[in-house]
Amino acid sequence: MESQNVTSVSEFLLRGLSEDPALQPLLFGLFLTMYLVTLFGNLLIMLAVGSDSRLHNPMYFFLFNLSLADIGFTSTTVPKMLVNIQTQSKSITYAGCLTQVSFYSFFGCMDSLLLTVMAYDRFVAICHPLHYTVIMSPRLCGLLVLMSIFFSFLNSQMHIAMVSQLTFCMNLEISQFFCDPPQILNIACLDTSTSTILLYCIGALFGGLPFSGILFSYIRIISSILRVPSSDGKYKAFSTCGSHLSVVCLFYGTVTGVYLSSAVLSSSKKGAMATVMYTVVTPMLNPFIYSLRNRDIKKALQKLLGRTS
Repeated sequence: MESQNVTSVSEFLLRGLSEDPALQPLLFGLFLTMYLVTLFGNLLIMLAVGSDSRLHNPMYFFLFNLSLADIGFTSTTVPKMLVNIQTQSKSITYAGCLTQVSFYSFFGCMDSLLLTVMAYDRFVAICHPLHYTVIMSPRLCGLLVLMSIFFSFLNSQMHIAMVSQLTFCMNLEISQFFCDPPQILNIACLDTSTSTILLYCIGALFGGLPFSGILFSYIRIISSILRVPSSDGKYKAFSTCGSHLSVVCLFYGTVTGVYLSSAVLSSSKKGAMATVMYTVVTPMLNPFIYSLRNRDIKKALQKLLGRTS
């Protein structure tokens, strides 16, 4: 098959979730609604944390940044898909595709690292409660967020460097609704085994290591909770990290499911639908998980909405 260098590629085609014209209005309305709910929900969490002085502590500082990362993560993919559905176009420019890869990798990694930082915060709060305020100082919290931003930027640049070195065939149709790096590798010409290995190494480094940190933190947290003599004390200790644990299971569970399904499922449509779970559904559900299971967030939201009305 004839190949062309990446410098001559002007645009890619995004296959999307369905090519059935009758389903396009339904998909547009569904994803527009989910996107607006994601924006509104995460903005409410950010406003509640910013406006209530009782929430000015490390846990909610990290939650504020997680909500910001969720907004960026969803905004990287969904608006372009909505535009393509509305204009009945599948195209995305080469520069636009690289931009998507960059921001998708950045905010996805940011989510992972912030969840790790939040797990460390819960570990200190439960296992070292007397030293919590000393250990989780404002300086350390700011440094942890800055480190998360730095490593997320490094992750995105590694993805950009990998994709920009690829050579593509005449078939430039990506079997997704956004420029997903594994799918871009599938349409590349020549041997992509090195790039595939690099992609898995990047995933293990920026996804596997943070998950290992979360796992280690929760092993220590659970062992500490089990040593609490009273059942009420155990429940109170575990309830402080219940929302975070739910978000971790949702995020890593869907990500793992997507990449395992991509190796098992023969249908690209099934893989695209699975991807929707962690790129759209998870950021949408996070505000509900934290607001429904957190009394302080509920009070702050009631106070904020009451002040607005």
